[in-house]
Amino acid sequence: MSSLVPAREPAILPGSTIGILGSGQLGRMLALAARSLGYRVHVFSPEADAPAASVSDKEFVASYQDLEAIRSFARGVDVVTFEFENISSEATSTAAQHVPVRPSGSVLSITQNRLREKGFLQSRGFPVTPFRPVHCLDDLKRAAADLGLPCVMKTANFGYDGKGQFKLLNEAELEPAWDSISGAPAIYERFVPFAKEISVIGARTADGHFEAFPVFENTHTRHILDISVAPARVDATVERDARHLAEQILDALGVVGVLTVEMFLTSDNRILINELAPRVHNSGHLTLDACITSQFEQQVRAVCGLPLGSTTLLRPAAMSNLLGDLWENGEPDWVAALENPAVKLHLYGKREARSGRKMGHLTATGSTASEAVHRVVEARARLSDASQGNRLRSRT
Repeated sequence: MSSLVPAREPAILPGSTIGILGSGQLGRMLALAARSLGYRVHVFSPEADAPAASVSDKEFVASYQDLEAIRSFARGVDVVTFEFENISSEATSTAAQHVPVRPSGSVLSITQNRLREKGFLQSRGFPVTPFRPVHCLDDLKRAAADLGLPCVMKTANFGYDGKGQFKLLNEAELEPAWDSISGAPAIYERFVPFAKEISVIGARTADGHFEAFPVFENTHTRHILDISVAPARVDATVERDARHLAEQILDALGVVGVLTVEMFLTSDNRILINELAPRVHNSGHLTLDACITSQFEQQVRAVCGLPLGSTTLLRPAAMSNLLGDLWENGEPDWVAALENPAVKLHLYGKREARSGRKMGHLTATGSTASEAVHRVVEARARLSDASQGNRLRSRT
């Protein structure tokens, strides 16, 4: 008897080996989730002794352009996934000659280039901000005349945490901005006066089963995520529509694994798709402490063909990033931050603290989303206040 439901592929069972391209903090938390489920983990990245390495079974240190090293890595694992999307299509296609790569290299190719990503979304009718491709200064000037100013110009490739992004307010800023990216392909987007930034992290299996986490409400500082909270403080219609859009996007891309959809919410409750990330996401870190299944366990389940876990939010929760700036006055006082028993600390094992570098995060739960935000912000403030006090005392 025929069926329209795709046949379930054989699961990659615990005891197998998962290969992760990238070995930063996302890879670290992904590796911990995989090990908890009984998998072995190999990581691959150009940096030795990166955060994921200490919790993995084997570390490969080589360039993503070293295809022979990619082959050796892929031969020793049962499935490949990634925590970092700035990986060449040659690397993923080489790995795919030996084992499944999930999400696929085609998903990676679309989402790692902003022009391809926006073009894909627009061609399938998803709501996006008006945009124009920019390949030369004249393109930039025409885009400004067509879509107006202010705008946001972004390099098409290799951008995250605000890197390669410029908010341009007037015509005098166009040429200097173009010169600063040295002729790299870019995208010009009409500036959106949004009311909130939200995100949806969805997971999809090879047979098309989809689950989404609750909508996250996000606040950025200096283009870096500062605070995330769930449930997002939006109405039920926005919650439903955002999760439905995420499901449609994962289906359109044929994602096997986890993909994050970053969105703008306008003052009249319209949703616009901002960017896609084919991986677990900073805004979903609170799922470690507040959901039945974390985003990291969900990625393992999805790429290995296991049934997806429940995304139920057990209690309102908030996450705050801990950047290297907190170490400027010495080691933060972790005791002070953890005085509230509703606060939990996650550090990534990075040896050097630098300004803007993500070193860890705090999560807090509460009876409401706003209470959770208050608790996590207060706990982070105690870190810097205490370290400042310790430094002053050491001088006297």
